[in-house]
Parts: sequence; structure tokens; C-alpha cells
Amino acid sequence: MSWKSKTAKQMERHFKGIANHHRIEILLLVESNPGITVWNIADTLKANRKTISQHTRYLLHAGLVSKRYRGRNVEHVLSPYGKIICRFVKSFKAIPRRLPE
Repeated sequence: MSWKSKTAKQMERHFKGIANHHRIEILLLVESNPGITVWNIADTLKANRKTISQHTRYLLHAGLVSKRYRGRNVEHVLSPYGKIICRFVKSFKAIPRRLPE
């Protein structure tokens, strides 16, 4: 099976998904708490549920999270691309604020 590289347009969709500090926090939270609901995300981040719902929807459209329906609850988990982006975000976060010159 051969794999094709993503186009710049396809990569743009993923990067726009993390182009907001709330969405980065949500993505990292979903990684450490697979199956977390919007209610729990909002409680943990001390944010408005409606705002969190909007950001999770954006992450869904960016292909970074998936939803699982469990009765009345909607659980969020990382997609395969979301896992890759999380690894990138965590490695980027580990870079010192000032690089040696």
C-alpha cells in the first residue's frame, strides 16, 4: 500500500484546528482523558460550556478529535491525526523560550 503526502491545503486544515490556545488546551486534555465530555472539559478548564462546545466542534471539523455517543453523553477522543498533532504540540512546548544564539 502506498501512502501519499498531505497537500498544503490538507495540512492547513489541521493547523487551523490548533490555531487557538483554547483548542490546544482541549486537545491536550482529551489526550490525557480519552472519552471526556464537554461538561468535564468546561469544568476542568473553568470555561463556558458553549465556548468549549464550539471549540470541540472546530477540532472535529479539523479532523483532530472524534465523538463517541454513549447514551446521553458525547465523549471526545483523539483521532489518529490528533495524536500526531499532540505529539508535535508537546515537543514544540518543550523547546526553551529563548534558543541559544
